[in-house]
Amino acid sequence: MNTADLGLPVDVPSTALFTDQYELTMLQAALKAGTAERRSVFEVFTRRLPNGRRYGVVAGTGRVLDAVENFRFDADVLGFLRERKIVDEETLQWLAGYRFSGDVWGYPEGEVYFPGSPIMRVEGTFAECVLLETVILSILNHDSAIAAAASRMSSAAGDRPLIEMGARRTHELAAVAASRAAYVGGFASTSDLAAGFRYGIPTVGTSAHAFTLLHDRERDAFRAQVDSMGRGTTLLVDTYDVAEAVRTAVEVAGPELGAVRIDSGDLLLVAHRVRQQLDELGATGTRIIVTSDLDEYAIASLAAAPVDAYGVGTQLVTGSGHPTCSMVYKLVARAESADPRAPLVPVAKKSSGGKTSIGGRKWAARRLDEYGVVEAEVVGTGAVPAELAEQQLLVELIKGGDVLARESLDVVRDRHAAARANLPLSATQLSRGEPVIPTEYVNGRSGSQTGS
Repeated sequence: MNTADLGLPVDVPSTALFTDQYELTMLQAALKAGTAERRSVFEVFTRRLPNGRRYGVVAGTGRVLDAVENFRFDADVLGFLRERKIVDEETLQWLAGYRFSGDVWGYPEGEVYFPGSPIMRVEGTFAECVLLETVILSILNHDSAIAAAASRMSSAAGDRPLIEMGARRTHELAAVAASRAAYVGGFASTSDLAAGFRYGIPTVGTSAHAFTLLHDRERDAFRAQVDSMGRGTTLLVDTYDVAEAVRTAVEVAGPELGAVRIDSGDLLLVAHRVRQQLDELGATGTRIIVTSDLDEYAIASLAAAPVDAYGVGTQLVTGSGHPTCSMVYKLVARAESADPRAPLVPVAKKSSGGKTSIGGRKWAARRLDEYGVVEAEVVGTGAVPAELAEQQLLVELIKGGDVLARESLDVVRDRHAAARANLPLSATQLSRGEPVIPTEYVNGRSGSQTGS
């Protein structure tokens, strides 16, 4: 198959091979053992947040829904599996008709999460659910890591807009997903056109240092850009001498110049000097945009600087030091037979090294204090306590294989802003600390609670 025909930079027609081989070999063995059709419940959660983080951000849910819908074993995919002898012919025949027909529940995209939160619950037969493990984790681990970094950056930036510009620092497909996750986390726009095309995210961009270096004089470059894009454009002023470039920029564009961009040097000092110079030249409405390998700490350090917007690349698309969320996909309950009426039995991994899990199909809710601020993440099995019934977090995303909950990114973005605002104030502190609220486990049979 020619991958150039697949349209990979924007979308993919099948997600069936975005998986690990052992998903298919487990399927083959379960089919032979007669256990493949047992009703099962898998849950996605993380045992801990990245070191020092106060909360996580659920992102990628919309992409998961697309991935589940597109999880199809077409002739080319089946041919590959047959040629490599990955599974036997009986399993290939089963895969040829694969369509997920189960149910998926999850935290709404943009919501925050904590250690132990059942971020997503996948229910169906063991066979149809186990195949989705890798692709679901791949999406949620990546997108949630980017969204968490974006959320910290947008909190540090306050009302100043953030531009995502990290496409050149990561894989071309990851760049599109990163732009989407950054928008969920509070970024206002992206430089990546594929993200704009695929997800409708606002796109921005004007020129780089190469455009200035192309011309004989900096003035010539500025003139060419203003003639092409108008006086409201953004001129890059740190190719040579910043003060001279600012003076030239205002001479060429006039006081109506839209913005100047600073990409190097001591940004705090340079921003103050540029603001003073622009005001003295009468360009009081000209904005200052700073870039140059920013992260949330650098953004916070510029809070007192006369900066109007930030452009962030490398640190964003790498999760600001935490490129994954360590989410796992675990079987937590299964039936004792293939009879659809057979009751579910809780199951859990028991091991040392902090990798134990809690069995049972779980619900999750947030307990609020008297001021309406979240004070605990409550996770339990069995009946939901009456006082938490209105604070449940899981919503139905897929029912009987049909997607129910597609949402616009603007809705998701607003949800995240609201969820973050409802956390204790210390959630937005950049200093290292424990999760901003504890996770409490409730055993539905005994009503006992444990904290984490």
